[in-house]
Amino acid sequence: MRILVVEDDSALREALVSVLQDEGYAVDETAAGDEGLYLAEQAIHDLLILDIMLPGMSGLQILKELRAQSFETPILLLTAKDSIADRVTGLETGADDYLVKPFAIPELLARVKALLRRKGAFQAMEEGISYGHVSVNPRHKDGFVDEQALQLTLKEYELLEFMLVNSERILTREQIFDRIWGFESDTTIGIVDLYVHYLRKKLAPFGCDTLVQTVRGVGYMLKEKEICSKERS
Repeated sequence: MRILVVEDDSALREALVSVLQDEGYAVDETAAGDEGLYLAEQAIHDLLILDIMLPGMSGLQILKELRAQSFETPILLLTAKDSIADRVTGLETGADDYLVKPFAIPELLARVKALLRRKGAFQAMEEGISYGHVSVNPRHKDGFVDEQALQLTLKEYELLEFMLVNSERILTREQIFDRIWGFESDTTIGIVDLYVHYLRKKLAPFGCDTLVQTVRGVGYMLKEKEICSKERS
């Protein structure tokens, strides 16, 4: 799962990123409000951790803008100890939870897990997720058709997992690239098409390659056209 941290205190931001990465999360970070809004709008994160006081654009402004766009990703606000009014405003604007600085790391991790569980993403990470006959198992880092393993590489697994979480939704090539390879990757966006090809080859023996549909000029979508299962192989 991927988390975006928007915090201008460099020491706190680095600590948050380190702790979250140690817990197995992929993390993007920025100190600026404007960039935070841009990164959030890519819609590739499972959770946003957002400081209220930011240079350029405040956390509350970012929150308001995202909710106006019907942005549903959970948002955890970080607030100063004396900013009761901001906390109330944040919750009324659409924040899912808040933490008052300074806070204990175990409490942060508990809030993060609670928000991800509420969204369903934490359950997907712990127990897997399925669509039709296709599923992923996070513990084995592999995909399955019914109970038959696909023997995916790590990137193929991450691609299938992302598409399963967003089944029947269009994912742009940019969203897939940023989610799987990251904003700072040295490779090019053409890698997305290559890995979609690889994934389809793994699904083809089961007749499930048609699940990964091309949305011409935009990206891809996981949507079932017909039943696929190992009996068809």
